[in-house]
Amino acid sequence: MLIFLYGFANFAPAAIRLMLGAAFIAHGYPKLKNRAGVTQWFDSIGIKPAPFWWFVVFVTEFFGGIALVLGAFVQIVAVLLMINMLVAMWKVKWGKVGFSAQGGWELDAAYFVMALALLLSGAGAYSVDMWRLFGW
Repeated sequence: MLIFLYGFANFAPAAIRLMLGAAFIAHGYPKLKNRAGVTQWFDSIGIKPAPFWWFVVFVTEFFGGIALVLGAFVQIVAVLLMINMLVAMWKVKWGKVGFSAQGGWELDAAYFVMALALLLSGAGAYSVDMWRLFGW
């Protein structure tokens, strides 16, 4: 066992939130550039009213991703992203593709679990949340 690494446990949630934040920024930004296409797609899969849900998903993914990178409001953002991923798996992929098939739901599930880990652990090292709670 590498017991000495337990002293760095606060860096694990920081690594998760940086990667998850970057991923959601990358997923959210195209929704801004292609609003019409996304709202039309949302409408076609039964997510209505599509313009409202486009806005909710865009804000959650893009600005939530930025918040994760900064380490701000991490537990709140984590819950919102977990809901986002559950809806994505349910409305888009469940029963249509397998877990690890092309376009499967394994990445959505991984994002969900990463967000769950942040919900349970908090923001970790070098975050606005830790600074607000404990100072640097």
